[in-house]
Amino acid sequence: MPTFVLLTKLAPEASHQLTDRARSSHDWYIHVKKKCPEVKFINHYALLGQYDFLDIYEAPDEETAAKVSMISRTNGALYAESLIALPHRRFLEIVEELSS
Repeated sequence: MPTFVLLTKLAPEASHQLTDRARSSHDWYIHVKKKCPEVKFINHYALLGQYDFLDIYEAPDEETAAKVSMISRTNGALYAESLIALPHRRFLEIVEELSS
């Protein structure tokens, strides 16, 4: 299954509710699992920078990954973007294929 990275930035009004993040994060996770049961989360990180959270997950296709981003947007994210992540070894194989 393809691996995706979700970058999320909370809306300013959601940022002020940091003490309630455990509940809202759990609600978001339950919503994703209900709408996209095939998604497998690998890790979840809080970030100190341009984005607030980074999630690494597997999904069967880009449409499912888009749903994860859209669910994030409907749950307080100002910005949510899912990116495909290739394992480095596969990236190098593709580079080799292209240079042959």
